[in-house]
Amino acid sequence: MSKVKNKQMDMIHGPMFYKILFFALPLAASSILQQLFNSADVAVVGRFAGSAALAAVGGNSPVINLLINMFVGLSIGANVIIANFIGQGREDKVKEAVHTVMSVALISGVSLLVIGIIIAKPILLMINTPSEVINLAVLYLRIYFLGMPFVMVYNFGAAILRSTGETRKPLYCLIISGIINILLNLLLVIVFHLSVAGVAIATVIADGVSAFLVVYFLSHSDDAIRLNIRELSLNKEIVVKVIKIGAPAGLQGVVFSLSNVFIQSAINGFGTHAMAGSSAGLNYEYFTYYMINAFNQTAVTFTSQNYGAKDLERCKRAFRISLVTGMALTLVMSFIFVGATDFFAGIYTNDPVAIKYAIIRMKHVTLLECLTGVYEISGGALRGMGHSLLPALLTVIGSCGFRVVWLYTVFKVVPTFTMLMNVYPVTWVITGTMVMTSYLIIRKRIEAGQ
Repeated sequence: MSKVKNKQMDMIHGPMFYKILFFALPLAASSILQQLFNSADVAVVGRFAGSAALAAVGGNSPVINLLINMFVGLSIGANVIIANFIGQGREDKVKEAVHTVMSVALISGVSLLVIGIIIAKPILLMINTPSEVINLAVLYLRIYFLGMPFVMVYNFGAAILRSTGETRKPLYCLIISGIINILLNLLLVIVFHLSVAGVAIATVIADGVSAFLVVYFLSHSDDAIRLNIRELSLNKEIVVKVIKIGAPAGLQGVVFSLSNVFIQSAINGFGTHAMAGSSAGLNYEYFTYYMINAFNQTAVTFTSQNYGAKDLERCKRAFRISLVTGMALTLVMSFIFVGATDFFAGIYTNDPVAIKYAIIRMKHVTLLECLTGVYEISGGALRGMGHSLLPALLTVIGSCGFRVVWLYTVFKVVPTFTMLMNVYPVTWVITGTMVMTSYLIIRKRIEAGQ
């Protein structure tokens, strides 16, 4: 059995705290940077094309997430499988998995391109998108989905890099593509007056750049993850393993996004100002959530490698460090944003009514985003140990299912925007309790079986 060359990070030996930080923080920076560049779409149209354009772009987020989360979930499966092979020292299987995973990325991207274009208008009509926004929203969504092959190639390629401990190169990809995105936003919206079409075109081009760069890094790697385009193939055994781990995570994301689509429909009922304000406030939830998600991905990767190396104690240590550090850093970010809500909300819109809605969302949701860490990081540790279905089911039941119940019970009795926003922290507590309990039970069973 050959040993995998990994010049990036040794996850299965030595102290863990600083390694986890060095892994998670660039990953968090990548996601936050990506969201900052995506937020440039919202800020540019909000400032230079009006509230209707802002609502059209921002209101599409739940729909986009609904359609792509299943495939992004598969990239989590790819991360787990490759990291596990690395932990076992199986270089031959790592190489085979890399080429299978990138083939899955291409197939997923083309599938999403077709699906997104076909169902864009029906799904936007289904969620009660206002008539003054619908045409702009459909236009944005259809152009956006032209870039899905690029999005999938980047996400799967970044997952491969993360499986070795490399989180800086995906960050470099996003810095370059994000700068291009902002410059094109300003050019196409302000100079050429293309409104939502301009920001969508800019996003597609930027996605193409990030995909090209991640393929370049993989193609020039000097270890087992080196990508050769001519060797792209589908290994049935590896595809099944990726689906077994990734599909539940993807299904969780899909159902999670579906519940958010229901909530978006309720937000749409408050009108264009509420849609615009909610879209502005939502950006800060993304920023804080991406810190949690970075430590979730860290827990997945560190657990996968150490579980492959049969070192359960290091798996437990990785979980504890990821949970405490991730939640603490997220709480600090939340306090910063909520401490200056008028300033931060005003970055995206100068509409005073929209700003009021944004502030409500930030105070009731963004401030408590750290609570998501309990179920996200516990679920990540479970996936790293090969248990992907259980955290997905519990998240669907505790968070997604309860959100729908809330809409038709509590919100129906008290139909205010504030009460609608309260659904988030309540469901986070319920879901976190269930997933954490499951993690502790399964970990004890694994310890007992050793």
